[in-house]
Amino acid sequence: MLAAGVGRRLHPQKVLSDVGKRSLLQRALDACGDRPTIVVASPLVAPHVVPTSKRTIIVNEAPQRGMIHSLRLADDAAPLDAPLAVILADMPFVDRDHVDRVIAHWDDAIDILSPEHDGIPAHPVIFGPVARRALAALPEGDSLRTLRTDRSFRRRVVPVDDRDLLLDVDSEESLRLARARAEERER
Repeated sequence: MLAAGVGRRLHPQKVLSDVGKRSLLQRALDACGDRPTIVVASPLVAPHVVPTSKRTIIVNEAPQRGMIHSLRLADDAAPLDAPLAVILADMPFVDRDHVDRVIAHWDDAIDILSPEHDGIPAHPVIFGPVARRALAALPEGDSLRTLRTDRSFRRRVVPVDDRDLLLDVDSEESLRLARARAEERER
């Protein structure tokens, strides 16, 4: 789970913002369920992640280096032969049921599993061992798109029908929208 953004468009601790009855951070942690989880968090967020026996917490001391840097930190901490499902802490409607459904489509015959809504990438994207080895060659920044869309990998697209799965909280406007959608969904 990646929770180390620098908050260029919103504040750096945006994942501590409440959406509905839980913070973005807690929503993402809940989405991980009881699976072994590597949480890459900024120094401002890491103290808010409760350690468990199945949760490894890595503090990204250089969050300004972008998402790829955070992903590399997670990758370094994961077993080499394991697939890595990437959950972003600022996507409030990626919940445990959705994660379970996406993971159910994974098998060793593919390198990348990409959920999509009407052709738009969603999360969690899953990178198998072959795709994970390509992380080292990616330029630092904030996009997994280069790896996710690389046609040299065996890919599987999983269609998802819930548009809310695309909601990424990166501005005051998207935070307001997420809160309104959470209120509607929690009724």
